Amino acid sequence: MNAHVHSVNIGRPTAGIIKRLTGIDKHPTDEISVFDPGPKGTGASGVAGDAVVNLKHHGGTTQAVYAVAREELDWWAVDLGRDLAPGTFGENLTTAGFDVDASVVGEQWRVGSSVVLTVTAPRVPCATFAAHMGVPGWMKAFTARGRTGAYLSVTQEGTIRPSDEIQVAWRPGHGVTVPEVFRAWMGDREMAREVLAARVMADRDHTKLAEKLARWER
Repeated sequence: MNAHVHSVNIGRPTAGIIKRLTGIDKHPTDEISVFDPGPKGTGASGVAGDAVVNLKHHGGTTQAVYAVAREELDWWAVDLGRDLAPGTFGENLTTAGFDVDASVVGEQWRVGSSVVLTVTAPRVPCATFAAHMGVPGWMKAFTARGRTGAYLSVTQEGTIRPSDEIQVAWRPGHGVTVPEVFRAWMGDREMAREVLAARVMADRDHTKLAEKLARWER
């Protein structure tokens, strides 16, 4: 089968992972409806019925949907010695036969017959993710691997189901990939300069990275 959706996943507010509720614990469902939820802080998930509890750091237009490759879950399953079900990383889309981490920021995916998603940013690991995984040193290991999956905005809304085909409908010419933005975000100064020069990120993230680079270079 061509590149396709392996699973679509949503989460409900869950207690017990961290001190407050979180929506990171996601599980497969039959289909999801995706839409633009609005700016971060005012909008939640771009997936109907999916919980985003921490609106300061999650959700909104540029983090409307999160995608991870099934092959990446399989790699970690071998490394950790345990099965990883779809949704384990808190992703809404688990893909198959599609290298999410080769994505160029700004490229557009056509999913199924109507949905268009646009790649916006890497996922940056946090303490909630580490607590959910329950793996000592998880944030360091995930960062070292550098294959984070991709956040997406919803350019054309609609419904996504397992087995829907995924095609790259358009790719910008700058060539800056999701892992390169992640490296910049995590402290690679030279890559940060390149990412900033290409101006591939949303204005809010561009400003934050510029501020981080200024601090690193003091």
